[in-house]
Amino acid sequence: MDEKQEFRLRRKAIRMHMQGKAQQEILARVQRSPAWLSKWQKRFDQQGMAGLHSRSRRPAYMPTSYSSRMRQLIVQTRRRLVKQKVGLSGARAIRRELRKVSGEKSLPSLATIKRVLRQCGMIARPRLTKRVYFPKPLQVVSGSLYALDWTCRYLEDGPKIYAFHTLNLHTRACAQTIATDKSYETVRGHCLQTWKSLGIPHFLQLDNDAAFCGGYKAPRIFGQFVRLCLSLGIELIFLPVAQPEHNGEVEELNGLWGHAFWERRHFSSFAQLSRASPTFIHWYMTEYVPPFLIDTTPKQAQGRETLHHLTAKQVSHLPDPLPITAGRIHFIRQVQPDGTITVLNESWKVSKRLAGKYVWATIITHCRQLEIWYQRSVQHPWRLLKYCVYDISETVARLRPEYARRSAA
Repeated sequence: MDEKQEFRLRRKAIRMHMQGKAQQEILARVQRSPAWLSKWQKRFDQQGMAGLHSRSRRPAYMPTSYSSRMRQLIVQTRRRLVKQKVGLSGARAIRRELRKVSGEKSLPSLATIKRVLRQCGMIARPRLTKRVYFPKPLQVVSGSLYALDWTCRYLEDGPKIYAFHTLNLHTRACAQTIATDKSYETVRGHCLQTWKSLGIPHFLQLDNDAAFCGGYKAPRIFGQFVRLCLSLGIELIFLPVAQPEHNGEVEELNGLWGHAFWERRHFSSFAQLSRASPTFIHWYMTEYVPPFLIDTTPKQAQGRETLHHLTAKQVSHLPDPLPITAGRIHFIRQVQPDGTITVLNESWKVSKRLAGKYVWATIITHCRQLEIWYQRSVQHPWRLLKYCVYDISETVARLRPEYARRSAA
């Protein structure tokens, strides 16, 4: 987000504050932390609307420049290191060499060395890349939104284990499964259990793992997991390929599991880990307070939600084999330099003018149609760029009435 958009967001938060909106409501709307809101409230109280602009980050104290001798040593050392057949020539390597040859007690910092090298034209000034607007699903969709991801670790004797986490992005309630693989059967079992305990979401965001999307071998492959979600009225949102930062909320949960649980214990077997894992979920749900919730635990927040829970009877009535069911599948994709995006292993032309930008592609199975939408920024409306016929070689089944309520966005 650029400075203009950030300023609008701060101004929006202050307006809501002045209107008497609750802090939790403000944070949910602007997607920022309590510390962020407190900071800009204080700035506004002190300086008014002008205080909402970012201040210069230039340090108030500028250290004295190093002597011309030291500058010369930096340049000479760099030239010598570059000529070596093996080794490094960056700021750290230069500083190590200066420590050996220089008689001065105080050595320049890494930032100073880089500044000297830039001034002498020996390294390029780092390019500032403009952040591209990314349409966050939590701000776009209406209804309950979950996020799914997995992380892996190795037990002491070598076996690899997987921890699957599903997170309700509104309440931060989570469900976990510990497994020895990440096959479709494992993903299916994890999700069915999650939808029993946390409820069936309207939307589920996830990455493009083969177990989720169905694989990469042929175009228009509707994998078993995609079919399962469609049959329950769940709209999948596949995030950009190889960009895990866009699933940041559940990635943070993976990290929390590692720091608060995995690294504090010693596990010698899968059975031992499985027995201990519920203690993490209990702590997370009942004692941990996520920054997003301010002063509420996930269990308390989840208790305020009205969600329909999957039943054992509904699971037993799932068709086998699973058909393609009427519904929608979403893909957030970054447009490639040639102006294309890839959806289910198939390229679609968008526009070279949008290269590097994100678009939202939606397959509507019962209409056999693909729509591609674009939003310039959060302040701009969505614009339908194009829609294409999307032939499906199978009969598309109707969504069962008991799940039909979940198909509306």
